[in-house]
Amino acid sequence: MMTTDTDDFLQRYLTNIRAQYDASPSTPYIDGVETKTVKVACRDGIQLTTDLYMPSTPGPYPTIVVRNPYPQQIELWRLHGEELAHRGYALVCQWCRGTYTSQGSWEPNVNERNDGEDLLYWLESQDQFASLALWGTSYLSLACWVLADITTPKVVSICANHYGTDRFSSAYQHGAFRSDVLTSWAMQNAGDTVEADYMQSVLHNPQICVDTDLWGTRLDWYRDWVSHPDADDPYWSEGFWGLLKGIPAKAKVPMFIQEGWFDHHLGSSLHSYEELNPEVKEHSWFKIGCWNHYFQNPLEGISPKNLNADEISETLEWFDLTVKQGKVPQKKVEFYEIGSDSWHRTSSWPPQSEAARQLEFFLDSSTNQIPAIHRLAAGALPTKQGAVEFDYDPRNPVPTHGGEALLATMDEIGAKIQDAPGQRQDIITFESAPLQSDVHIQGSISIDLYVSTSAPDTAFTAKLMCSDQNGAFRNYRTSITTIGAGTKSYVPGEVRKIRIEMWDISWMIPSGSVIRCDISSSDTPQYSVHTNFSGLWSKQDGTQIAHQKVLTGSKTPSCITFPVV
Repeated sequence: MMTTDTDDFLQRYLTNIRAQYDASPSTPYIDGVETKTVKVACRDGIQLTTDLYMPSTPGPYPTIVVRNPYPQQIELWRLHGEELAHRGYALVCQWCRGTYTSQGSWEPNVNERNDGEDLLYWLESQDQFASLALWGTSYLSLACWVLADITTPKVVSICANHYGTDRFSSAYQHGAFRSDVLTSWAMQNAGDTVEADYMQSVLHNPQICVDTDLWGTRLDWYRDWVSHPDADDPYWSEGFWGLLKGIPAKAKVPMFIQEGWFDHHLGSSLHSYEELNPEVKEHSWFKIGCWNHYFQNPLEGISPKNLNADEISETLEWFDLTVKQGKVPQKKVEFYEIGSDSWHRTSSWPPQSEAARQLEFFLDSSTNQIPAIHRLAAGALPTKQGAVEFDYDPRNPVPTHGGEALLATMDEIGAKIQDAPGQRQDIITFESAPLQSDVHIQGSISIDLYVSTSAPDTAFTAKLMCSDQNGAFRNYRTSITTIGAGTKSYVPGEVRKIRIEMWDISWMIPSGSVIRCDISSSDTPQYSVHTNFSGLWSKQDGTQIAHQKVLTGSKTPSCITFPVV
């Protein structure tokens, strides 16, 4: 989960976890905690460091199992181990191959299935450990997912947060690489200390050589990630990633999956839950809250009363039900609606409703304002043809300010108060009239744009926001697409319809608010910078300026489509 090396952040995170445990008292409370470190052998003889935390009372114990590659989390898992032991659980925390004091060479992802299975078989042979639950967030959640279809008899449930099994959707958005997630993660998990400047690394061309050019090491697995920008590439459907993608349909035990509207694994997690084995789904929980990857409030300047950004209390409830009591849970789906500060129970996501419909806002190039703010009209297709134009220079990309596909740039994660329109010439703005009634959005928003460019390939971005009662605009969804996504070629100057798809959300825009949409061609480091050349993005070492056009009117009906109830 943690990729930052900021000590202050770690301490604040620990303090928050401690407070959540304090708010979740246990009866009875066991004072003594026994700790022990052992080496557990893998099938190839590699010995992995495994920390055990147990109550001072006789076993066997209901047991929580974690597999972790992050040595910076030692103090965190000591805290978890002690708090769980006070509540009558044992915690088994194994350090992944090649990390901390475990033997072997660190290579992300590929060893976790075999090594995790070996740990489960070892636990089956240990009398002090009774029923087991797997637990993890982010990479630790990956370590759960890779075992979900090969669980051993003692395993009764899994709690897997902030990770999904569709790796492509966590790596790319329609041809654009999620740099702030994966470039930063590669730098901090390279196996050796990387001291290169982060933004210089993100902007480095050709990106495929950033490891040897700036990081002082060669990472073949990172080179693989940046070399396969297409969803239908066999790389994502074969080998480890293909195996991982198919696991939800074969999962064996009930799962508790927690996600956040501003977590960078949301899209992948939604896929995993959708594909979950139907029998297992009937006994699983799925919860989507308004928080970021660290279960923190992502709404700048807003502190909702019912946010409930708490990763511990309901996790303890899940463990108590499945591991201590040995009960089979019943299906539960919960989601938080932004704007109304309310939680909702349903039988599926998105909820099935007879009241569901599509609400369209059409982009209109006409404007009477300086700086230019163009019209966004609900259901009113502009009859007059028009276009809004701008130049996009990859050497001066639009910096990310607010977003959901972020990890390293923590200060920009979430819904941030946006600058007034007109601050940059490469951002064009469309605004609606004040809404006459509340709009409840549930599902995935899409934006169809009719565009042209002077380049052989390029990108277009969109940022959706609404105004609050003070007139401030905050972003709630962002996304990107490349003009050549899904096609082999583009002829400069050709008008093409493109679709910018956004991750799901539950968002109530209150009556009186103004909807605003900013269109540009970059959003960095949330997404990789498009060079405006065609071909594999990671091998390009030059850039060029592109002249962009967004067309509006009845013949080119650029519009935003909201799924509403």
